[in-house]
Amino acid sequence: MFNIKTMNKIAPVGLERLPGEDYAVGDSVENEDAILVRSAKLHDYMFPEKLWAIARAGAGVNNIPIERCSEAGIVVFNTPGANANAVKELVLCAMLLASRDVIGGAQWVKEQARIPGVDLAAAVEKGKSAFVGPELYRKTLGVVGLGAIGALVANIGLSMGMEVYGYDPYLSVDAALRLDRHIKVVKELDALYANSDYITLHLPYMEATKDTVNAAALGKMRDGVRIINMARGGLVNNADLIAALQSGKAARYVTDFPDNEIALVDGVVAIPHLGASTPESEENCAVMAANQLRDFLENGNIKNSVNFPNVIMERSGAQRLCVIHRNVPAVIAQITTQLGADGVNVENMTNKSKGEYAYTMVDAGSKVDESIIEDIRRVPGVIRMRVI
Repeated sequence: MFNIKTMNKIAPVGLERLPGEDYAVGDSVENEDAILVRSAKLHDYMFPEKLWAIARAGAGVNNIPIERCSEAGIVVFNTPGANANAVKELVLCAMLLASRDVIGGAQWVKEQARIPGVDLAAAVEKGKSAFVGPELYRKTLGVVGLGAIGALVANIGLSMGMEVYGYDPYLSVDAALRLDRHIKVVKELDALYANSDYITLHLPYMEATKDTVNAAALGKMRDGVRIINMARGGLVNNADLIAALQSGKAARYVTDFPDNEIALVDGVVAIPHLGASTPESEENCAVMAANQLRDFLENGNIKNSVNFPNVIMERSGAQRLCVIHRNVPAVIAQITTQLGADGVNVENMTNKSKGEYAYTMVDAGSKVDESIIEDIRRVPGVIRMRVI
């Protein structure tokens, strides 16, 4: 029986992937083997010794202490692409809100309607010019980050009749294949800045991407640029963006991550973090997160981990050894040496690394003696090991 602690409300369709005969699931579960989480902050959470995995039902993992998890041999999963369509649709909405002052106009209409005796139709015809804004058609869209969401946004920009530039220094083959051939993928971010009327951000938040949009970046953009941020608040330097709005360098900033500094600034449209707030998105994320947890706990397979490599292997043999270790020489050799000394045949084995860490799965042809398992656990560089 596996114990799964839920740290937020998880869509029932996802929890159904964890059958009750094998899994105890809920927010009151203790001594958990795994955690299902959405937005709850885990940086100060005391992990139990038996915790093996954390699955985030969403893409961003800045609410999870990744380094601490890695050092403890805790695999952290996310669900890239599960909410991509929901975010894509909100980005399209944001682009329109960045162009046409729909929100300001709607608020103004309500204000006019409250005036006693007002002829609202006449007032609208007289005052509507205050809310004029440009069309998207034949404008240029710059998409920074061409992952699951960015690729969808780039393609929909083309369908709106826009010229589209894309930038992603880590563009994968799969992501490239999703892009329409008419999208201009540039190698330098400055080229995207210089050519774009609208810029939309689709980056993870980390030290390297913090303040991607700052005074220097804004200085390279077109005057009157409209910036959309449905990714993470820390990608934009608030003070520099406010200065750009006040000077006219930037015409509008639409963000899904409001805070006290930015929310009331003229030219800012602040949305209450609605990017993945659709029932379809929440269900997709929950299902993907639960499936990934189950496959890892039952089979040792890792897919969509942010701190360990993706490793998937068909089951064979009598036992499966799953070894989380540092990416250093001789670990694999020592594992196989220990097994050979016990007369255990290795029926199948796979190993992959990701940065400082690596993961090895070994399917043994016969049951491995407990003393050999303990010897493998003591191999220098091994962080953690379990037997399935």
